This record gives sequence, structure tokens and C-alpha cells, in this order.
Amino acid sequence: MQESFFFQAMIYLAAAVVMVPIAKRLGLGSVLGYLVAGVIIGPAGLKFIGTEGQDIMHFAEFGVVMMLFVIGLELEPSRLWRMRKSIAGLGGLQVGITTVLAAGVAMLLGIGWKEALALGMIVAMSSTAIVMQTLDEKGWLKTVAGQSSFAVLLFQDLAIIPMLALFPLLADHAGVADGHGGGGSLVSALSAWQQAIVVLLSVSGIVLTGKYLLRPVFHMMARTGLREMFTATALLLVVGIAVLMTSVGLSPALGAFVAGVVLANSEYRHELESSIDPFKGLLLGLFFISVGSSIDFSLVMSKPLLIIGLVAGLMLLKTAILFVLGKIFEVRNAQNFIFSIGLSQIGEFAFVLLSFSVQQGVLGKEISDTMTAVVAISMAMTPLAMMVNEKFILTRFCLVSAGLQTAQRPSDVEEQDNPVIIAGYGHFGNIVGRFLRANGVEATVLDNDSDNVDFLRKIGLKVYYGDATRYELLDIAGASRAQMIIIAISDEEKRLELIETVKKHFPNLHMLVRSTNRNDAYDLMNAGMMHIYRETFDTSLRLGVDALKLLGHRAHEATRMAKTFFVHDERTLKHLSSIRNDEEYIHAARQHMEELEMIMQADREAVHLNALAGWDRKAEAETA
Repeated sequence: MQESFFFQAMIYLAAAVVMVPIAKRLGLGSVLGYLVAGVIIGPAGLKFIGTEGQDIMHFAEFGVVMMLFVIGLELEPSRLWRMRKSIAGLGGLQVGITTVLAAGVAMLLGIGWKEALALGMIVAMSSTAIVMQTLDEKGWLKTVAGQSSFAVLLFQDLAIIPMLALFPLLADHAGVADGHGGGGSLVSALSAWQQAIVVLLSVSGIVLTGKYLLRPVFHMMARTGLREMFTATALLLVVGIAVLMTSVGLSPALGAFVAGVVLANSEYRHELESSIDPFKGLLLGLFFISVGSSIDFSLVMSKPLLIIGLVAGLMLLKTAILFVLGKIFEVRNAQNFIFSIGLSQIGEFAFVLLSFSVQQGVLGKEISDTMTAVVAISMAMTPLAMMVNEKFILTRFCLVSAGLQTAQRPSDVEEQDNPVIIAGYGHFGNIVGRFLRANGVEATVLDNDSDNVDFLRKIGLKVYYGDATRYELLDIAGASRAQMIIIAISDEEKRLELIETVKKHFPNLHMLVRSTNRNDAYDLMNAGMMHIYRETFDTSLRLGVDALKLLGHRAHEATRMAKTFFVHDERTLKHLSSIRNDEEYIHAARQHMEELEMIMQADREAVHLNALAGWDRKAEAETA
């Protein structure tokens, strides 16, 4: 019974369902809940799972791959380039200094220099899964601490490649042949320069495929109207990249990250992220449970002082190194404590490096087993260390969790949170969106018609494909930080569904809703909507004017801009109606949009507001 797949699945899920809410209620975070759940059901606890926990951990590491893919989706290449100082400088120094100092400590303990160097590189790794998950739960990802942590973790992921290449050169022992690791890759029999060419071609293939092939594939999947097909395509992409990277001896997480960055400018970015996110979360939880169950408490009990001393000593060493580097890179004290303590553990890639080092004969099994326990315990200690930091250390700097955002310096990555979300970009939403854009108001646009998204992208509008009624998609699109959502979806049932989603999850948003006709307006009024616009060109513009006023623009300025827009759009309509060629239409439409923006910008600059003071004397007399 205990060997059956369904029994094992039930045990893992039950452990998570019971322990994670308890940990969250106690303020410990979900990661520690998963780790404790793993300890309870593992060999040290109820013994529901045994040695197969290690095999499950290797499977669950795919959650880390998915997480790197999602992180890549959120980083446009230009933003990644702006982070180059933190990635190369802060990340490079952390890996280099930690490797040297940890290797020095190992040599003082009587370990040979080759083994010490390998141990130094292993200790330099931190846990992307635990750190990013914890920072995300606490809302710290956009702080200086969050961005600095991400930069260091990204460099560590990049550093795994040269580390795996260096380990065979450090071998002093006879390797353990088990069919895994670097020796199992398709390129292991090739010479060094041939392996380099294969690696370069693999990475280039990912970049070119993401840039030129995946967009039409996703467009085709979106046209089927089947959400599960889009999800299956997204999963196929990530799994395929993992298989390719593993076969050429590279980190699958790195390949997934590269693919995510390539797709960061895609109109399908938000839909990809929301499709992958549930699987990522579940697999990461499974990974954390596996880490908890893998802690060898019999080994810990046989060498308690050694292992506890190693855990404490290494975490303190990494914290000190990171804190000094944070000072050098001008990270303020409160943020610096979050940054340095958060990255003080040894990460999940250390398991990979330890396994590989034994296979290649770099480390002996006794050292590897001891370090495996040290790594797992350090990961389990991280949520506790961050909780102590938040409750006791940060309070000494007069900072609480809610106030951390205000303490940060300008980040290398500037978050572009738009004040408006437009759901649906057909003829109604299009008018509103162009009007807002012409007045300098940026909006995040979501549309579920893949053909429409593809066309709008061609004429220069940044529109994202996705079903706006989904909570996950709205959250990723920034609904928790936006000021309003303009609901311009043509489907009446979908509009009501979206209204309920926004009311439930994003009560901060002003809702301005399109209505098809009088009966539809009745339904919207019964749903509690105040701003309802029955669809005509004039009401579309009126909605745009109201949106500008809610965003703080003067009423007379917004009205004047609407009149200018109306005149220009009428003239444009007559011109575009005579064009039948698609390419010519796209070119003309782009020209008209640029012309409209120039006209309205010039109008705002030319007309001083005081000259319009008498535009509505009646209104002024009433206010007087």
C-alpha cells in the first residue's frame, strides 16, 4: 500500500495541507511549513516516505526550473542590462570571496586544497527557491534587498556552468559511476572545444526559437480557444528546454531563464506566467518537503557538534561577507540585513554539485554525506533566521514589514506599474486606450482574441494575450497596484465574471465598465457598478475623460483633449476607410497614432491653463 503512487501523493499533499497553514498562522512562512512537513513524514518522523524522497527531490527540482522561467519572463533584456552592475559586481564578488574564504576554512580543518576548493564553491551557492519564495510572500521582491538578492542568485546560477567544468580537474578519488551527472550527458565523449560549440549552439537555439518560432506557435494555440492547450504548450516549452540543457551538461534552470528573458517582450508573457505558476508552486512545495525528509537525523545525532557548528559557522560567514558587500554597494542597513541574512544558507544546487563531486571523485562519500545534512539544515534554518531578523533586528532600525518599500534607494530595475488596466481591446477598449495613451497615461492591456493581439502588436501597441477574468493574470498584470480597470470586454457574461473577480480580490480598483445595451446596463447596475458606458464612440470618449479626471487631470483639460481626439479620429476614419491593403493600413494607422500624439502634446503645451479659466463661467459661478 505504501509503495503505491496514489498513497505517496496523498501523504505529500496531506502534509502540505496541514502544516503550511499552521506555519503561516504562526508567522513562519510557507517554506518552513513545507520543510517541517517533510521532516514529519520522513524517515526521522512517521516514516511514511523513505529513501525515495531523494528521487522525488530530483523530480521536484523542476519547480526551480519553472521559477527561473517565470523570473525571466519578468525581466526584459533592457532591464537585465541595467542590472549588470549588481549581477556581475555584487554576484561575482559574493561567489569569489565566499569560495576563497570557505576553502581557506576547510584547509585549516585539514582538508586538501582540491577538496577545499570544491567545498568553497558548493558553500558559495544560496537557495533561489527559498529566498525568492520568502521575499515574494513578504512583498520584498521590489525592494533593494530583493533586487540585490536576485542579482546574486542569478550570478550563482550562471556560475554553476564553469564549476561543473572545473570539478573533474579537481578529482583525487575514484569516481562513482551511476549513470547520472555530467558523465551521462550526450556531449561527455566530445573534446572540450566541441563541447563548447554544442553548448553555444544550444543556447543560441533557445534564443532564436524564442524570438522567431514560439510566437506563431503560441498564436496558433491561443486561436484554438482551449486554455489547457496553451498550458500544455507552455509546459512542453519548459520541459523541452530542461531536457536540452541536461543533455549538453548545462543547468536546465539557466536555459529556462534565458527562454523567459527572450519571451519577456512577448504579448503572451502574462498568460504564460499564469499558466506555469500553479505547477511551479506545487513542485516547489514538493521540493521543500523532499529537502525536509532528506535530513539524515541519525548522522546529525552521531556528529551533533560538528554539523551544528558547520551550519552556524557557514551561515555566519556568508552573512558577514554579504553584509560587507552590501555596504560597498550602498545597500542601507535595514535592507542589508534582509539581503545578507536571506542569502546566508547553502542552496539547492549544492545537492547537484555534491552528487557530481562524488561521481567525479572530487569528494569522498563521508564528506558529501556530512555536507548534505549541513545544506538541508541551513535551508531549513533560513525562514527562522528571516523571521528573527524581521521581528527583532529590523525593529531596531524603526522599520516594520509594511514600511520597507519606503526605505529603499532607486533600484537598478525600475518597476513600471501602470495606473490603468484595460480588459478587452476591441473597438470600444481601443478608443479608450488610444485616448489615454495620447494623453500620456500608460495602460496594461489584456485581450483574449489572439488575432486582435497579433494585429495590434504590428501597429505598435503593447497588448498582452490573456483571459482577464483570471485572478492570477490580473495579479501578474499589476492589479493590486493599479488605480483603475476599464472593463471593455464584449462578452456580457465575461464582464460580470470579471467584475466579481475584481470586487473579491482587488477592491482598490475603480471599475469603469462597458455596456452593450440597456438590458446589459441593468445587469451591470445590479452588480453594483457606478461607471457604466453604453457603447458608442461618444461614450467611449466620455469614459476616457472620466478616467483622466480620476487620475488627477483638470476637468476642462480632459474635455478639451477629448474634443481634439474626436476631430482627429473622424478625419482619420475617413482616410482609413478607403484603404484595403493590410500593410498600407498598418503603416497609415501607425502614422495617424504618432500624429495624434504630437497634436495633443503640442496642444497641451501651447494653451496655458489660465487662458481656459472662463471655459465654463457657469461652473465657476456655482463654485463661488
